[in-house]
Amino acid sequence: MIELPPEYVNKLANQFILISALLGGFSLAIIVSLLNTELKNRFMSGIFRAAILSAAFFLVTIFTMTNLLMITTEGFPFVMDKGTLNLSRILGSLSFFAGIISLLVIISLACVTISKLRGCFRTAF
Repeated sequence: MIELPPEYVNKLANQFILISALLGGFSLAIIVSLLNTELKNRFMSGIFRAAILSAAFFLVTIFTMTNLLMITTEGFPFVMDKGTLNLSRILGSLSFFAGIISLLVIISLACVTISKLRGCFRTAF
């Protein structure tokens, strides 16, 4: 297995932070808009729960990737520990992809609330 150089990991962590911040803001906007409405059916409450999970996963990604960014920055005052580096990388990546899956759940449930036939078609694609 090829180990990535610290400069590359640093740039990759920076990109993960940017994307997670944008998608986390999108999830928070969904949460705020659903707080102002009544949760009439189980699809709306499912969208609300998925949005909360998505925002939480993206926050975890931001924190772990910030840790990774600090560790791989040149001039970091402490010794770079491979265990901490791998833990931050794995935890950040898993939470990022879990946040993406939560956003896909939000999209599919939102399509189902509009129209069952169109929602099933859009969920399949």
